[in-house]
Amino acid sequence: MDNSQRRVGVIGGVRIPFCRNNTAYAEVGNFGMSVKVLGALVERFGLHGVELGEVALGSVIRLSSEWNLAREAVLSSGLAPTTPAITTARACGTSLDNAIIVANKIAAGQIEAGIAAGSDTTSDVPIVYGERLRKRLLAVNRAKTPLDKLKTAFRGFSFGELKPAFPGVAEPRTGMSMGDHCEKMAREWHIARQAQDELALESHRKLAAAYDAGFFDDLIVPFRGLKRDGFLRPDSTLEKLAALKPAFDKSSGHGTLTAGNSTGLSDGAAAVLLGTEAWASEHGLTVQAWLRDAEVAAVDFVRGEGLLMAPTIAVPRMLARHGLTLQDFDYYEIHEAFAAQVLCTLRAWESADYCKQRLGLDAPLGSIDPARLNVHGSSLATGHPFAATGARIIATLAKLLEQKGSGRGLISICTAGGMGVTAILER
Repeated sequence: MDNSQRRVGVIGGVRIPFCRNNTAYAEVGNFGMSVKVLGALVERFGLHGVELGEVALGSVIRLSSEWNLAREAVLSSGLAPTTPAITTARACGTSLDNAIIVANKIAAGQIEAGIAAGSDTTSDVPIVYGERLRKRLLAVNRAKTPLDKLKTAFRGFSFGELKPAFPGVAEPRTGMSMGDHCEKMAREWHIARQAQDELALESHRKLAAAYDAGFFDDLIVPFRGLKRDGFLRPDSTLEKLAALKPAFDKSSGHGTLTAGNSTGLSDGAAAVLLGTEAWASEHGLTVQAWLRDAEVAAVDFVRGEGLLMAPTIAVPRMLARHGLTLQDFDYYEIHEAFAAQVLCTLRAWESADYCKQRLGLDAPLGSIDPARLNVHGSSLATGHPFAATGARIIATLAKLLEQKGSGRGLISICTAGGMGVTAILER
């Protein structure tokens, strides 16, 4: 969004509490969570019967029947049924990407307002059977007579074909999980286990303090008996975290990523309302912050780059467009996929060699004030329903900027597939 385009305002957001998979939302699924969060946004901002220009809602893990998830959720949300919707996915960056999609349409004058949202479940997951059984069932469907169908169904059949396959977390091109990749990053950047545990503990303490201060009272909508995120552990200690065994590298004796300093499998949904200042005024609403710019990047993780390092590439590109330095921010919202990933990112920006060799910069980007990092906690404490994280962060940061009255915030999200989605909010 350059200065010749219309400014895009973040009017506000809501989310349901995030929770561990196979708990409170196990029977709800993406559709139920999406309807809940969109309905809550409609209720909060008085959008009953209002036609918006776009609703971009995504999920990473969804059933094949949910191919039109966004549109179906809109039809049950209270918005005007003439509101269009698009179902998207860019792994962990999905709903931040959705904000970019909606914002670009607003900035270009195509629409006046829209919603960016995301929902993900690791409870209600698609179960897929092997290729042999899939082809057998398709052949049965093609067979003409009942006898031919029966013969096709059992010819050469083995019970091994009935073994289901669940959604995988491994990168198809490496066969390694995101945690395995992050372990490699932690070794490359010499990130100690204690530093990871300390960051994780701080995330829980910050989130608990924000809840106690009432920060989330208008951001989180109770759902299915939950009022707070199910991952929050305010009573955790470094001693408890240090006692946990490695979650990924279990055999070498050098693994540092654990269940305590990595995000757990999560269910949840979040949404944010975006619009022009004129549209907001017409509807009796105010803008919390402005979405100034965004950038998406990717790294060649197959040939050795760190899988989760793409934000280190995206951020300096974005800064350069606006003549900003890394220190020109009041808040840094760096998604905590793993504590090690956050620490690798910060160390890379501090590295003169990395900034010169990989980013083409004459000097390192430098360090940031840790007091400004994830000031109300992040994914290690809230949980990380993949597609919902971006909208959660936007809503949190926009409110922080509104409360401060001025300032600038940086959003950085790493994703599967070696990509990163970043953005700047300001007020």
